[in-house]
Amino acid sequence: MAIDTTVRCTWPSDDPVYVAYHDEEWGVPEYDNRALFEKLILDGFQAGLSWITILRKRERFQEVFDGFDPEKIVAFTPGKIEALMQDKGIVRNRLKIEGTVKNARGYLEIQENGGFSDYLWNFVDGKPVQNNFASFKDIPAETPLSKQISKDLKSRGFTFCGPTIIYAFMQAVGMVNDHTTDCFRHAQCTALMKTR
Repeated sequence: MAIDTTVRCTWPSDDPVYVAYHDEEWGVPEYDNRALFEKLILDGFQAGLSWITILRKRERFQEVFDGFDPEKIVAFTPGKIEALMQDKGIVRNRLKIEGTVKNARGYLEIQENGGFSDYLWNFVDGKPVQNNFASFKDIPAETPLSKQISKDLKSRGFTFCGPTIIYAFMQAVGMVNDHTTDCFRHAQCTALMKTR
């Protein structure tokens, strides 16, 4: 078996699930409304946990949250929430589950006023912020921009969207390119930039 000598960010370690996420998804600019909503919700569920925990439960999250369809989520009944609280395949946190319903309401309101993707990407003028960090330890946990987005989302009724969660979300959906400069994905994600 060949040894993988690819230079990548240090955080995925050698976990194959983590490596695949890093190599194929993290930092890739995402413009799809529903996919952005899903990532925001999953980042909220990750609070206090490791991201690999969420990745391993992601498929079950997608199943029980109806493909993260906000129109279905806003209709969740107390019975549905109780059923989710009993589902060992997800993170069973009542505040986060109920927060998902609140966030779906906020999402739908934003959708009616120009769209969720446009709303988010307008914070960065429609194109990813290109960072050039040499080491993962140099990357901030939050920024003035993540604080601004967090504050705006909270004013719209969103929960589990503090500045640290929002910065992790921005990294995941490619609003910022935080692959370290020695990582093979840094240049590739830079090349994926587009102005909408």
